[in-house]
Amino acid sequence: MAEERHLALSIKNITKIYGKKKAADHVSFDIHEGEIFGFLGPNGAGKTTVIKSILGFIFPDEGEVSINGYDTKKDYEKAMASVGGIVENPEMYVNLSARKNIEMYARIHGNIPKERIDEVINEVGLSGRSKDPIRKYSLGMKQRIGLAQAMVHKPKLLILDEPTNGLDPTGIHQLRDVLKKYAHEQKGAVMVSSHILSEMQLLCDRVGIINNGKLISVCTMEELEKMNSSSRYSIKVSDAGKAEELLKGNEKVSNIEVQDNTIKAGIEEEDIASVVRLLVTGGVDISEVRKNESSLEEVFLQVTGGGIDIE
Repeated sequence: MAEERHLALSIKNITKIYGKKKAADHVSFDIHEGEIFGFLGPNGAGKTTVIKSILGFIFPDEGEVSINGYDTKKDYEKAMASVGGIVENPEMYVNLSARKNIEMYARIHGNIPKERIDEVINEVGLSGRSKDPIRKYSLGMKQRIGLAQAMVHKPKLLILDEPTNGLDPTGIHQLRDVLKKYAHEQKGAVMVSSHILSEMQLLCDRVGIINNGKLISVCTMEELEKMNSSSRYSIKVSDAGKAEELLKGNEKVSNIEVQDNTIKAGIEEEDIASVVRLLVTGGVDISEVRKNESSLEEVFLQVTGGGIDIE
């Protein structure tokens, strides 16, 4: 019997309209404890609108948000008590030390023990710099302190908008380890908005894809990679021009590209044999047939309808 997981966040039909534009259009999804949920979409797709609606920074025109079982309209304080987050740039007192900033933030949530503050400073890799004033910190270091603030009270739900901004590769790797430990070992729930798709692939258990305010899909990373409508094949041939002429107009072949002596095209796996037969009987010799693995970016662009900018 599968283990029942607690619902950390549930949003239903979130809609927000600015003028004639629906920034969020009946968006619904759930996030469970112990999972990392990536929120992906092209520039201006509606990600930040949804996140701000969850956190109560803006009021949606329609829809409901429930955090840890509390409706944010009816029990806002109880709902927010179990949330930590970074949206845009974390607010800090630049003349105070990182530790002082975390201590001041911790007071909002009651009696946070000194040991917990030490723990989060260590987790984000700033033990050696925690006494330095924030004004001496780089953008990446400020992001780490923002994460420490968001985690200090052990929230049930952690919401991070572009958390890797300003982080170097080591910092990104460390962030990934911290969030995986928080979700998979400590059973917190994490929602991450990011434009770095390769990082989402390494970090997330599931993703929600939003475009033009509409939620297109909620799926695992493996399911996302399988969403492209046809497999892509590379076929090395003796005469690329002749091969292209033979394949043009064939309903089993799409998106033909020619590179030197190689034909690249979208072909379903069950059709590859008949396509090869067509080329050979047409007088084109074949030296190699290879299936290409689509990159996550290519699949993402196909799923969102080919948006140019990825936020």
